[in-house]
Amino acid sequence: MLNPAERKALRARAHKLEPVVMIGGKGLTDEVLAEIDRALTAHELIKVRAAGLEREAREEAFAAICRKTAAEAVQQVGKICVIFRKNP
Repeated sequence: MLNPAERKALRARAHKLEPVVMIGGKGLTDEVLAEIDRALTAHELIKVRAAGLEREAREEAFAAICRKTAAEAVQQVGKICVIFRKNP
């Protein structure tokens, strides 16, 4: 679990990042989850854009991503979520 200071530092680091994974109209597929997992392994801190989903579906998708990839949501602004997973 991230403490407030860590969360603030990660938000600052994520500010300049572009979304690396886009969730389309089909929603959160296994392929999208695999791509998010690869991106987290490579970068630790990523942005995911869910432009094709309504608000409620977007919230559920972001929660599912964190649950299935053992990552933590750092921040969510509109259709973009910043996700962090520490590399071993």
